[in-house]
Amino acid sequence: MADTADITQWLDAAHEGDADAMGKVLSTLYQELHAMARRQLAGQQGHTLDATALVHEAYLKLVGRREAQFEDRAHFFAYAASAMRSVVVDYARQRLAQKRGGDLHRVTELPEEVEGGLRLDEEMLGLDTALTRLSEVDERLAHVVELRYFAGLSELEIAALLKRSERSIRRDWQKARMFLLASLQER
Repeated sequence: MADTADITQWLDAAHEGDADAMGKVLSTLYQELHAMARRQLAGQQGHTLDATALVHEAYLKLVGRREAQFEDRAHFFAYAASAMRSVVVDYARQRLAQKRGGDLHRVTELPEEVEGGLRLDEEMLGLDTALTRLSEVDERLAHVVELRYFAGLSELEIAALLKRSERSIRRDWQKARMFLLASLQER
């Protein structure tokens, strides 16, 4: 397994346009991306979106955008979480469009943990809308939510990734949850 220095060098080379370097980054971090996707899709039955498909769709989003530049491992995972969010939300929208009466219903809770996996339904769409509102108000809080919900990282893992204290991440998480709950209940 490559160490952080190798990954940082590959990210720098990828930043300069080296497609091979980006391939090395993605192949090295694939297992971590796959584990993130498995955690998020845990408990989902009867869906055509599985962890491998989620990682591959996110991969296409990662390599398909020329302006995507990753300064370091934390930035890469933040972008990967955002790409996974996009894939999951698109999937939920598509499923609702196929159902009759795909009206959105009010979400009244936002779980502290996402151990059971994300729900691929109208609740996901409501969360996405609320998260977009949050990012307009406070990008840092939205970033913590993406890493928590869409990357499935713990507060400790997010703190290490962002080089912040676990306590500050916990405070950000609580603030973000309060904002999202209020936003979801307004609908």
